[in-house]
Amino acid sequence: SEFIKPYLGSKYKLTEVPESLIFYMSKHSGPVNEIQWCPVREQSHMLLSASMDKTIKVWDAVDTGCCLKTYSCHSCAVRAAQWSSCGRRILSGGFDSMLHLTDVETGKQIFSSKNEFRISALKFHPTESNIFICGGFSPEVKAWDIRTSKLLRVYKAAVQQTLDILFLPEGREFLTSTDAVSRDSADRTVIAWDFQSAAKISNQIFHERYTCPSLTLHPKESVFVAQTNGNYMALFSAQRPYRINKKKRYEGHKVEGFAVGCEFSPDGTLLVTGSSDGKVFFYNYHTARIIRTLSAHKEACVSAIFHPVLPSLLATCSWAGEIKIWQ
Repeated sequence: SEFIKPYLGSKYKLTEVPESLIFYMSKHSGPVNEIQWCPVREQSHMLLSASMDKTIKVWDAVDTGCCLKTYSCHSCAVRAAQWSSCGRRILSGGFDSMLHLTDVETGKQIFSSKNEFRISALKFHPTESNIFICGGFSPEVKAWDIRTSKLLRVYKAAVQQTLDILFLPEGREFLTSTDAVSRDSADRTVIAWDFQSAAKISNQIFHERYTCPSLTLHPKESVFVAQTNGNYMALFSAQRPYRINKKKRYEGHKVEGFAVGCEFSPDGTLLVTGSSDGKVFFYNYHTARIIRTLSAHKEACVSAIFHPVLPSLLATCSWAGEIKIWQ
């Protein structure tokens, strides 16, 4: 992309809150569950989207706003999809209980596996690019190796469902957020795991009776944020014992049962989240104050993500199947 070239060699500049709509992309016929910019900086004009319409799409979301390719390897809703670190493959999981690793160029499946549960979350390991973890409607979370197509490890949580997975830096530990809020306690809502041994490190991280549909890591500091169904985001230390920061709560947006994603800007100054009323909320990370809101969609906005290279370029997606690019 000619737009991205001048920024490749330079340091990321300060993130500003985007104000105007650049592209409106609506080729999906069902809600968009997930969007992700390609992690390869030179190819970061490409945006991946996974939808309830059973498809995955790749878009040129910087230059043209056009859909470049559609992949129809799933027979049910695609709940989670991720670029591989090389940008040549897409890993996806869906309500058909299938896992697929698809070659971006040819559209062929390099790896496919049927699970015994519907998949709702998957993440590549941050340093071992051939390993990924997936979870879903099951008490188990699984680690796979795509080189051998074999299951590496099983993490047993005794919960109903895994909502999100977050690797901590280096990938020695990871967190899962689960749908396990019982009447008498809220333990097991966020669980920390040792990646190698599959041992639980802690299940006493978050004590309030809300599930946490998404987790996100700060790009520079050792903290993470959990989106909660209490209509606020909670801040935690990413070091053991993963204490909650009681002084900061990011509130004002609405979650209302949607899997609303949240993310930090690449410079770490802003925390951005979707909202079930279709808005996007921009919070000052340090003060937890709302800087601005953007009326992005008519239906629930489930994801808002900043571009990794271009300062202040934002992609959003909605329950109506729309994807919008803002600057």
